Amino acid sequence: MAMRVLVHAYPWDVIGDPLFTGRMQSLGCDGVNLAAAYHTVRAATPWHPEHAYLDARHAALYRPVREEAWTGRRLVPGAAPWMTGPDSFGTAATALTEAGVPVTAWVVLTHSSRLGEANPDLSVVNCFGQHYPWALCPSRAEVREYAATLAAESVRGLPLAGVLLEACGQLGADHGGHHEKTDGAYDARARRMLSVCCCEACTTAWDGRGVDPERTVRELRAAVRSREHDLDEATAGAVLAVRHEAADELRHEVIAALPSGLRVTLHANPDPWATGANPGLGPEPGKDVDAVVVQCWPPGQDSAERVRQARRLLPEHVAVGSYVTVLPPVRPEEVAPHVRRLTEAGAQEIHLYHGGLAGPSRHGMLADAVHAART
Repeated sequence: MAMRVLVHAYPWDVIGDPLFTGRMQSLGCDGVNLAAAYHTVRAATPWHPEHAYLDARHAALYRPVREEAWTGRRLVPGAAPWMTGPDSFGTAATALTEAGVPVTAWVVLTHSSRLGEANPDLSVVNCFGQHYPWALCPSRAEVREYAATLAAESVRGLPLAGVLLEACGQLGADHGGHHEKTDGAYDARARRMLSVCCCEACTTAWDGRGVDPERTVRELRAAVRSREHDLDEATAGAVLAVRHEAADELRHEVIAALPSGLRVTLHANPDPWATGANPGLGPEPGKDVDAVVVQCWPPGQDSAERVRQARRLLPEHVAVGSYVTVLPPVRPEEVAPHVRRLTEAGAQEIHLYHGGLAGPSRHGMLADAVHAART
C-alpha cells in the first residue's frame, strides 16, 4: 500500500486566499481534509491576506442547513454567519478539486456545546450528575440520527474523495474550554471515571447487563475521590461494552447515510477507554471503514507504540494513519524523524495538522513531513 499524506484545513483558509491551493499543490500531498462540520474555534490565519484570526463562535455546518433535511428535529446544526454565503465548504472544496487537489470532508459528529446546552437531556452526564454540554451522548437515538444526517448533508452533491469522522463516539471529561482551570486537578485514572456517561440511556443499558446503576454511580464517585476504590472487573466490562455498542451503532448509522464510493476514515484510539475526538476502539474495530487515524502529536516512542497497537487491533485491509502536528511545541528538527518512526511502526497514512494554522515560519515543516513520508 502506497503511503498517503493529507493536510488538514478549514474553509476560511481557502476562501479569500488565492495562494492556498498552490501551496497544497507544491507540497505534493494526496489531498486536503477540509472541515465541513466543526466545533467552536478561534483560529489563527497567518497566511490570509484579509484577516489574522477567524472566530467561529459555535459549532456549525459549513454547508446549507436545509429545512427539508432537518424538519421536526431537536438537534439542528448551526449555520456559520462568520462566513460569506451558506456553502463555504462547498466553495472551498470545489476550488481545491478543480485544481486537482482531492478533498475529504472532515466532519465532527458529537461535539457541539451549542446543542448540548440547549438539550441537556441528550448530553453526557458524569457520576456527580453534571452534564457535559460539549458532549452529545451516542446512546441517544436522537444523537445518532443527528450525526448521520450531519454527515450526509456535509458531503451532499460534491465530488469528494472521502469523509473523515471525528468524535464518532463519546466525548468525556476533558474539554479545552475558554480559560480552562481544570488542568492537573485530576489524574488520568480519575478523568477516566469522570468520563463514564451516567445518563438515563446509558444506565438503563447497564441495568440490562445486570449492573446496578445506583451502586455503579457510587463506585465511580468513590473512585474519583480515592485511589483505594475502583470498579470491579465485571462492572467495568459492562460499562465499557455499553459505550462501545453505542459508538458502533453511531458509526453504522453514519456510514449507512453516506453515498457509496466514499472512502471512510475514522479518528480513534487503541485505548478502549479513550473518549473525545478520538474514541477508543471496541472489540471488533474497523470492519466498516477504510482507514483509522490515531493521534501522534508528541514526537517519541509513545506515538509509535500507539500506531503499533492500532495495527495489531485492526483488520489487515484497514489502513493505519498517524495524525501529526507541526505546531508548537514540536520543533522543526523533530518532524522528519518523527514521521519516519511512525512509518516504521506501521503507519500507512500521515495526516498533517495544519495547512492554515502553520504559517510561513512552519510551512517548511509540512514539506519536511511529506518528504519523510515519501522516502
